[in-house]
Amino acid sequence: MVAICVCAGPANAAVRHYTATVSESEWTLFANTRLQCGISHKVPRYGTVMFSSVASKQLNLEFEMDMLRLPANYSLAAVKSIAPSWKPGVPTKSITNMEMKKQFSSDIPEKAAWTMLTELEQGFIPTFYYADWHSPFDKVAVGLSAINFADTYSDFLTCLDNLLPYSFDDIAYTILNYKHNSDELSKASKRRLNLIGEYMKQDQDIEEIVLSAYADSYGGRWTNMQISVKRAKKIKDYLVKMGLDESRISVNGFGEKRHAASNKTELGRETNRRVVIQMAKP
Repeated sequence: MVAICVCAGPANAAVRHYTATVSESEWTLFANTRLQCGISHKVPRYGTVMFSSVASKQLNLEFEMDMLRLPANYSLAAVKSIAPSWKPGVPTKSITNMEMKKQFSSDIPEKAAWTMLTELEQGFIPTFYYADWHSPFDKVAVGLSAINFADTYSDFLTCLDNLLPYSFDDIAYTILNYKHNSDELSKASKRRLNLIGEYMKQDQDIEEIVLSAYADSYGGRWTNMQISVKRAKKIKDYLVKMGLDESRISVNGFGEKRHAASNKTELGRETNRRVVIQMAKP
């Protein structure tokens, strides 16, 4: 008699790998302006990953994984850096855990995104591991190939160095001040207006600019009204010379109405001699 023992054990889940081959691997600089920089990489049969940065007071970086099939449920993906075959014996490094939200593209924190770029620069393969939400039997591994990465990354870094050090939100509401009985801007206001002009040369999405001019209460009301309009028109002429469509700029002169400070002090009067610039985008 032969006894046969059938032992049941946990089955190992199959792992589906998505990574661009040598011939498929391509990194593209999809944004290269003073307002935005971005590189992307297509993972065949899976989707596209993107790293991007925008004009701001502080250096910033966003990562997004745009999947062809969005997550069906919430889950976590382990993000690791895998050594390529030509670096045998190098251990795997854990970078972070990425939240995968139902029906949303996935992203990771800024620090982890920079780490991924650094790993790619050194030839490593940032890889995402998670349980497939469509199949209880499979796990998924998505790798970002470092092949053909170096040149595009160099262009990306050059773009980052050229980003404007301020954003639309930093200048969308700006107050410019004037000397007494003059339409000449103060030095600080001239610098501010130059920043606005430089930004507007780059951003064609600015839909409307409203210039609202005010004066202090010294002098006659009619004179103050005229000088406030003159100040606003001079700003408009400057913006038009910078290339902005004249039809998108409106001018309002309020004279000595709507004071922002007391006219009893020089500082207060200087505060009231102002042009307020408000910009809007779609």
